[in-house]
Amino acid sequence: MSLKVHVVPVTPYQQNCSIIQCQATGLAAIVDPGGDIERIEAAISQMNATVEKILLTHGHLDHCAAADVLRQKLAVPMEGPEQGDSFWIDKLPEWCEMAGFPKAEPFTPDRWLEDGDTVTVGEQTLEVIHRANSANILNERYEEIS
Repeated sequence: MSLKVHVVPVTPYQQNCSIIQCQATGLAAIVDPGGDIERIEAAISQMNATVEKILLTHGHLDHCAAADVLRQKLAVPMEGPEQGDSFWIDKLPEWCEMAGFPKAEPFTPDRWLEDGDTVTVGEQTLEVIHRANSANILNERYEEIS
């Protein structure tokens, strides 16, 4: 598998947003864009990547607050998180206000992801695997399957 990954710490929480790029095609996905759009765009430019989609692992504000703004700005689809995270996404305006984040509006991704689904980045195919974290919140991890 030939994926290049650039990690961009974003938001006051310094959460890791990742740009994953297929080396064969130059196509890329932005994973968990929680904020700091200018930093994300700079990383994309530095990688000389063409963004084809946004992927969300879960609906916490530090992972998705800038996702819809980027989706509209770049005119790309958004995939993930799982539909059970709609509770968090629907409450984004409240969570952002409480945390002192820039305002974010609720959104619906173009595709909800479930355990066993696949996503593509360029020529690469990744499998979605749901795992419960220590806070008992469902997350997704993208792994190579081909």
